[in-house]
Amino acid sequence: MVTIKEIPLSKIRRPIPRQTNSEKVTMLMESIAKEGLREPIDVLEVEGQYYGFSGCHRYEAHERLGKETIQCRVRSAPRAVLQKHLA
Repeated sequence: MVTIKEIPLSKIRRPIPRQTNSEKVTMLMESIAKEGLREPIDVLEVEGQYYGFSGCHRYEAHERLGKETIQCRVRSAPRAVLQKHLA
């Protein structure tokens, strides 16, 4: 089951570091500041913890804008699914 939630950035673990394009982040910051986030980021919820593996540019744009939360498309998953993402 997938739900949309507003989640504090501080509660989202990003276990795999990603390289971001600073120009893209800047463009997203401008867009988000004017229009808000158009597309939620995807996160896995495993045992009450949130893990983000995509949406790194949108996540970083929110951080740089000083936003405390971000809209997420949340999918509950067992630990085995998390392990596959980490492999």
